Amino acid sequence: MTNHKPSIPFLDLYKINGRYHEKLKKRFSDFLDSGTYVRGGFVTKFEHAYAQFCGTKYCVGVGNGLDALTLILRGYIELGKINTGDEVLVAANTFIATILSIKYSGLKPVLVEPDIKEFNLDVHLIEHYITNKTKVILPTHLYGQLAQMKEINKIAKKNNLLVISDAAQAHGAKSDSGISAGNLGDAASFSFYPAKNLGAFGDAGAVTTNDGALAAIVRSLGNYGSSKKYENNYLGVNSRLDELQASFLLEKLKDLEQDNQLRRQIAKKYLLEIKNKKIQLPFWDGSENHVFHLFVIRVANRLEFCDYLEKSGIGYLIHYPIPPHNQNALKQFSDLSLPITERIHEEVVSIPLNIGLENHQVEQIIMILNQY
Repeated sequence: MTNHKPSIPFLDLYKINGRYHEKLKKRFSDFLDSGTYVRGGFVTKFEHAYAQFCGTKYCVGVGNGLDALTLILRGYIELGKINTGDEVLVAANTFIATILSIKYSGLKPVLVEPDIKEFNLDVHLIEHYITNKTKVILPTHLYGQLAQMKEINKIAKKNNLLVISDAAQAHGAKSDSGISAGNLGDAASFSFYPAKNLGAFGDAGAVTTNDGALAAIVRSLGNYGSSKKYENNYLGVNSRLDELQASFLLEKLKDLEQDNQLRRQIAKKYLLEIKNKKIQLPFWDGSENHVFHLFVIRVANRLEFCDYLEKSGIGYLIHYPIPPHNQNALKQFSDLSLPITERIHEEVVSIPLNIGLENHQVEQIIMILNQY
């Protein structure tokens, strides 16, 4: 491949966040003046605001998305709803962090093939994987599109399983009945990594739930296992939402719905105007169930296609080039036969879709893809 600097970058965070520079300077000044730099007023305000945004009773700010998911699982172990060694069903094509959280919690990941059309956990396969050790279904709302949660929750209820959503890419996605990504199961994890639809200026994450006992344990586990200073009830960790990041997220949360609508408008234009038989466009039913954190296409000859994009000045990324079961870190899964997962990982390419794109850039991307 060539090394041309793209004229249209995949993502320009400086441009996207430019509208906040003055407001965030004020936020930083308020933070300095507060004199409270860990778990202060901004964290509390953000937790309340994000719980309201998701329609949940509770939101607990944590250090990052991986910690959010890990602390949920550990919280349920402490509550006695899961035991070490129990099985968690998870999509085989998810980002590796989802699987790491299961392993860090002393649980067993069971990799289930995704639906190649939607990239999410294939609900028709779930019941084939359920054993007497299965305790959790853990769907990822990959690329910003909700998994088929109505069906997943039905299966979970029938089999007395917990449903924990990895919503790290789906801030603001809503079901047909208007329920948020953070409120479609027993608990959900979020990442506010800078590139997310709701992105901080560093690492940050959150847990949302309607379960007060879980929320309390997650908060304690993320604070060294302590609810009262110097009294430790659990073997906890240090994973707390940063006070400054919370203040920034509060500012950006105001625009999230509008930003998601802009993402959908760009996606709709791509879906209507990219007409190239060599390019498989993503599925979307046109509802609010997708917030297009990423616009992911599939091509048969990815190396050739990516070289074409580079020569044409279009930025891109691959989410993700290596499936989890083929990673060196997860060698115990290397003998699994997962043809759909492997095909997805061989063919996917993410093209630019973000609120920083100008209309002429969107038009140029469409033209270049149609000419491939």
